Amino acid sequence: MPKLGAEPIRRAALVKATIETVGEAGSLEVTVAQIARRAGMSSALAHHYFGSKEQIFLAAMRSILTLYGAEVRGALATATGPEARLRAIVAGSFGVGSFRREVISAWLNFYVLSQTQPEARRLLHVYQRRLRSNLRHELRPLVGSRAEAVARGLGALIDGVYIRAALAEGAPDRRYALKIVTEYLERELEGKA
Repeated sequence: MPKLGAEPIRRAALVKATIETVGEAGSLEVTVAQIARRAGMSSALAHHYFGSKEQIFLAAMRSILTLYGAEVRGALATATGPEARLRAIVAGSFGVGSFRREVISAWLNFYVLSQTQPEARRLLHVYQRRLRSNLRHELRPLVGSRAEAVARGLGALIDGVYIRAALAEGAPDRRYALKIVTEYLERELEGKA
């Protein structure tokens, strides 16, 4: 007889194990058995909860996107005015929970998976549209008609910093990552509408 309430705990353990295992391997070339072992369960149970490695990975990316959204909302909670809110979105993009080696590795692999997996592509597009929309909304009062172009540039720079962090050796440097994007933002704000 299954334990009542065990499913959400086991699913969360598998998601966490997926992020850690992919982060350690640096690729999606991991097995469900490796993920399940790290989570302390059988691969059969992992398949029971998710069906496939791709579904486990998609669940892990949904978890990462949820954490990312929470970090951005947390940064926005105390920001007032368009510039402060814009800086909060940028800072939230490099939040403590999101800008960790294993999460960055998962993002890099998420981009690769989205080239061939429609659900991954859809999730990536949702993230990109939401980020661009949030940036554009705060940029309009600050840079006017340049808001769309600056939002595209900021979004690309944020994603690019993640890709570079995935390929760099050592622990990711949040302060340096934030500095790169903030300097770009400041140059764009100086150029005003």
